[in-house]
Amino acid sequence: MLPFKPLLRSTRPLNYWKVPKCFCSGLLLLVPLVPLSFAQTVPPPPQGAQADASFADSFRLNHVMNVFATTQKISCYTPEVPYAGNLGPTNGYTGETPCNGSANTGEDLGPYPTQNVVNQPLVVNNHSESDLRVDPTNPNHLIGQTKWFVSAEGYNHLQGFYESFDGGKTWPVQGHVPGYEDFTDNTDPVGAFDGFGNYHALLLPYQFSYDKSGFQVFNNGSSLPNPALPGEAISSAVRQHGASSATDWNFTHTGGLDYLMTAPNAHSNDPDKQWITVDVNPSSPHYNRIYAMWTLFAFNPSSVFVSFSDANSDGSHTDWSAPTVLPTINGHPWDSYMLPHVTPDGTVYTTETNNPSQKGFLFADLYLIASRDGGVNWQTPLPVHHDIVVPTYQNTTFREGIVNTFAVGHHLVNGHYPLYVSWEDGSSGLSNIYLTASTDNGVTWSTPIVVNDNVDPVDELQPNLNVADNGVTDTVSVAFYDRRLPCEAAGTAEAIAAGIALDPGTSASPGSPYSRSNYCINTAVQFYTATLAAIGHNVRLSQHTWDPQLNSPHWICICNSGTFIGDYFGNTSGGSTEYTTSVSTFDDGSNANHYQQQVVASMPIPKQ
Repeated sequence: MLPFKPLLRSTRPLNYWKVPKCFCSGLLLLVPLVPLSFAQTVPPPPQGAQADASFADSFRLNHVMNVFATTQKISCYTPEVPYAGNLGPTNGYTGETPCNGSANTGEDLGPYPTQNVVNQPLVVNNHSESDLRVDPTNPNHLIGQTKWFVSAEGYNHLQGFYESFDGGKTWPVQGHVPGYEDFTDNTDPVGAFDGFGNYHALLLPYQFSYDKSGFQVFNNGSSLPNPALPGEAISSAVRQHGASSATDWNFTHTGGLDYLMTAPNAHSNDPDKQWITVDVNPSSPHYNRIYAMWTLFAFNPSSVFVSFSDANSDGSHTDWSAPTVLPTINGHPWDSYMLPHVTPDGTVYTTETNNPSQKGFLFADLYLIASRDGGVNWQTPLPVHHDIVVPTYQNTTFREGIVNTFAVGHHLVNGHYPLYVSWEDGSSGLSNIYLTASTDNGVTWSTPIVVNDNVDPVDELQPNLNVADNGVTDTVSVAFYDRRLPCEAAGTAEAIAAGIALDPGTSASPGSPYSRSNYCINTAVQFYTATLAAIGHNVRLSQHTWDPQLNSPHWICICNSGTFIGDYFGNTSGGSTEYTTSVSTFDDGSNANHYQQQVVASMPIPKQ
């Protein structure tokens, strides 16, 4: 996400993701909590509560495997606008690190012909916010994308990718996504395979410079760091089926960069939160149609857009359609988080998240829209769920991410393809995760159920849905970040490897967080049948508990305490295997500096 739109609801009462970026020189990180008089009781999950010890051991019992993917290669690139700030050694920060010939990815290190400066290559050290996809032509072929940071302190990154050809065991091809090195940042990693096995990344490159305090500065025209380029864009890059090197990307279309839209700056007309899907259903009348969606913030109000094209077997695509404004509810232009998916009959659905200023940005409403003619015409929004209390996480400083997630089924239930929506809600004073389904094209929705099965109340956050096709039915999964297990105890080998001693704590929770509850993080998942009958309990997907304060990027300013672990992470499946890609700062022997790394977890999808 871009540095200054609303504070993604991690602060209140203002929603800084939609506040003009120039206002942020006066920002304070506010952390109001849900008033006690407002807090609501959390109903028990259908599967019942699970003891912490059972959850901890579920990693072993479910044969989960962890692979530190982004430590397997050393990547470097030359940034357009470097940032020399360094907060180390507190929380493990190291500032920028010169490459000095250490890269082994085979990518182009720069400087690049489209840049208007000559800088030096820097090592990519942190990797947070991620997406993961499985090639429909080869279930052992996976591509992950993540933010590719050269400076956590300056929130300075491109988009990067990591690729596996053996079902996630190794990740031999990695690097930054090329073609957009002449922008300051390239953000919000997301991509999708087409039916030919080509991978389409939807990108959000944008420009800014830094002021003397470390705040990002967004200007127009000749004041941009690279005036030859737009201030911001929605764009595309394609990795053709069979590509083998880090540089094998096509990022042009009709002789120029593959833009879907551009904006003069990242301030007044500000595209954000782009998402992509491809119709890979062979029986669909729009097989291999690519759907791209995004939000355009015009200062505070927003509009949501769609553009589409058709994929070709050689990795090219037809011209993008003219961006079209999607329907939203009347009178409340505060929509975002478009998450398109396509059912086997070719209907494309997406949820819309409405978070209006009229409600103080404290509450979100979810709606559903659909197109049955390849994205040309769209139905009016149908309500999914109202008055979600957008949570604020306790004790730590990383912001709240995308509040909801969406997926569709592959097999009919009651004559319709099922639709699934999950979200996080802070009405209890802590964040909990809920799930609902519709089997009548979104007209009605089941009573929401609680996903997390922790005994003691803690923050459970950032749900990510997946629906695995088992041939005759579907298995639904909700992956999420879990905080039920305390940080490791002082003096233990796990605490040393977790780097707990580097963390001095936060103003809300001071002191190194040894044995502290609701602070450190694991990744977890819950499985369901297509009709949302729970399959067992929450499964721990992290072998090691990790500290989110270590090397956490400062997305507002080096001078501000607000940090970042990503607004979402990847959850997908291939064959009979479930995969996630999520953050860890643990040192498994390959992460001595406790950087944010992407850990790919895999496990057998449980039988129904």
